[in-house]
Amino acid sequence: MNRIIACCLVVIFASGCFKDQSDDNCTFDPCAFVVPDVERVMVEDYLNTNSINATKHCSGMYYTIIDQGTGITPEVCDGVSVKYIGKLTDGQIFDQTADPVNFNLSTLIGGWQLGIPLIKTGGKIRLYLPPSLGYGSAGYGSVPGNAVLVFDIDLVAIY
Repeated sequence: MNRIIACCLVVIFASGCFKDQSDDNCTFDPCAFVVPDVERVMVEDYLNTNSINATKHCSGMYYTIIDQGTGITPEVCDGVSVKYIGKLTDGQIFDQTADPVNFNLSTLIGGWQLGIPLIKTGGKIRLYLPPSLGYGSAGYGSVPGNAVLVFDIDLVAIY
């Protein structure tokens, strides 16, 4: 079941990723999409209520680098091997992996495309994602629509 949900971590955006499809070197502007203010405020309210100190990304998501890692930094078109836990803001776990799983970063939700390249191989990051960078207004499975998501992600390898 976890693999099914993990495989469905597709990007909400019609393009399937942030990268410019005509650009073969996989570069993209991580600040090209900015979440609506109402969603940014949802994340900030959660952080403030829980006394969480996190860094604001130009997109409107927040993150905490737990371990920067020492390997290389992935690009949006790279394959990544990750272990992760996905939670709702009430602490309910909606997905997790015990063993590393492999994905092409460009096929994942926007928050992962933006967040994972902030660390290097061996690193760990916690992402606080507004709905537009997660599952949006539709939600998915046990994730309700317009949910703020919290992910702990370990970047095991890049391929």
